[in-house]
Amino acid sequence: MDERGRSDTRDHVGRILAQWAVERPDLDVSPMGVIGRLHRLAAVLEAELRPVFADAGLRDGDFDVLATLRRAGDPYELTPGELAATTMVTSGAVTKRVDRLIDQGLVERRVCADDARSRRIRLTAAGLALVDDVVERHVANEHRLVAGLSALDRARLAELLERWGRQLDGD
Repeated sequence: MDERGRSDTRDHVGRILAQWAVERPDLDVSPMGVIGRLHRLAAVLEAELRPVFADAGLRDGDFDVLATLRRAGDPYELTPGELAATTMVTSGAVTKRVDRLIDQGLVERRVCADDARSRRIRLTAAGLALVDDVVERHVANEHRLVAGLSALDRARLAELLERWGRQLDGD
């Protein structure tokens, strides 16, 4: 409630911005509006996405490896280095994920035909079936999560986030 007894319709970040405007009117705190909301949304999105993977016995990182292999196309295999570059995690993290997926029978580690010292990670038939099923449920869940935005709003937001990400990455 505000000083006149009205309900405050601002979101959490909006209330923080309003407080800073009173306490430090000399500061332009507008970046907090973007970054604070993105941070809060990321936490909500992570919590909303995780159950789809968990229902399939996967962690989100496991799904990332399976989906990366699936997107690579037939024969659905990559080197650990290619997986690390595509998933943007360390090679150590890739190894842990791959080991977990091998234990579940979803991927296999194979010797490279042209270099016996090198290995390739390949989806098994079970891994291919699982990722094809989970990606359908994942995409449906993502559609649910963005349903409150029009197609134009989604396209604009995606373009803005891509441009910002490129700028931050130095591209």
